[in-house]
Parts: sequence; structure tokens; C-alpha cells
Amino acid sequence: MRQFFCTISLAWAGLAAARAANPPPKLDSLLKGIEDHYNKVKTVQVDFVQTHTDRVRKTTEQGTLFLQRPGRMRWQYSSPAGKLWVCDGKIVFEYDPERKRVEKSKLKDEEDLRAPFAFLLGKLHFHDQFGSFDTNQEGPDTRIVAKPKSDKLLYTEVSFVAAPDFTIKRVTIKGQDGSVMDYVFQNEKRDLLLTDALFKFAPSGDVEVVDTTKVN
Repeated sequence: MRQFFCTISLAWAGLAAARAANPPPKLDSLLKGIEDHYNKVKTVQVDFVQTHTDRVRKTTEQGTLFLQRPGRMRWQYSSPAGKLWVCDGKIVFEYDPERKRVEKSKLKDEEDLRAPFAFLLGKLHFHDQFGSFDTNQEGPDTRIVAKPKSDKLLYTEVSFVAAPDFTIKRVTIKGQDGSVMDYVFQNEKRDLLLTDALFKFAPSGDVEVVDTTKVN
């Protein structure tokens, strides 16, 4: 028994020494590291799993996200197959293949929901958008819980899980309505050559188009 407790003590001592040798980054250093990591990137390709939870149900979808500065996004879903959310920097196209329907809107109409993803396009400056922060360690990673400065946004809290190399592995958004949108990212690739066609959408003739860009 004494040997057992000695072994446990040594294990804890070793863990404490490892943490002391590799302390987690301080908040400001961590935020700056994330900003620098993404501010320098021209394009990003990353796989995602998206889970939306509200009072009624929980849905999970997945696919690949393509981004190109400035402001271009393509959320290309493999499940459900064919679903798209495409932005050319000004106009957003949201396509539902099951209903054969696409909604066309101005980017400003969507930016409250997509604002937390500005970091992937090098647009996020944490202290400009958020008023308070809290952090905790999750193994080698760090979770940053950020509260927005304004209570008029569609979300009340955004948490980012950052790896030691400052890549974002997870984003969780809590909505004003109590819903939670969770994104897990992996296989991030930077500065790939992405074609302009990725950020355009041309619906076929049998697709219903709902255009709100001309609505005042």
C-alpha cells in the first residue's frame, strides 16, 4: 500500500512539474496569438461538425468550410448532402436541396450570427467585440469564454477552444433564445488556392429563389 501511495505521489509530482515547465499562456498572449494566426492567412479550409440544440430538438450536420479574405465563405455540407451556405463577400446564398429553395440576402442581415467566425477571416479583435473573458484548461488546449459588449446581438456568449499552436478547434455560441450552436473543427489547411467559383452560386431553373436583397 505504501508503494502504491508513493507511486501516486510521484505521478502527481511529475504532472505538477510538467505544468510548471509548460504553463498555459496568459490571456492577452493567447488572444493575440489567435489573432496573429488568422490575420495572416489568405484562405482556410477546415472540416466541421455542427450541432444545433434548442428547446425542441438537437440536430447534427457536417461538411467542409472554405474561407477567403475578405469576407468570402462557403459552408459545404456532406450531411445533409447538397446543403450550402455561400457568401461572396456581399451577398449570401443559403440553399436547401430538399426543398429546392435558395434564400438570397445581404451579408449585413446575417453578420450577427456569423460574427463569431470573423476570426477565421482575420477580422476578429477580441477586445473590440467582447467585454469580458474567462479561461480554463482542457488538457493542452484552452477554452476562452467571451461575453459580447452589446446585449443587442443574437448571442449571449461565445466560447473558443484554442490549441497550443493558436488554431481554433471548437466554437460554441449561446443564443439569446437559449439555443446552442456548437462547431468542432479539424484538418485545418491554410493558404490553399481556392477558385472564385467556390464563392458563387447559380441555381438551376427548378430552384425557387427568395430574394430579400431589394427589401428596404
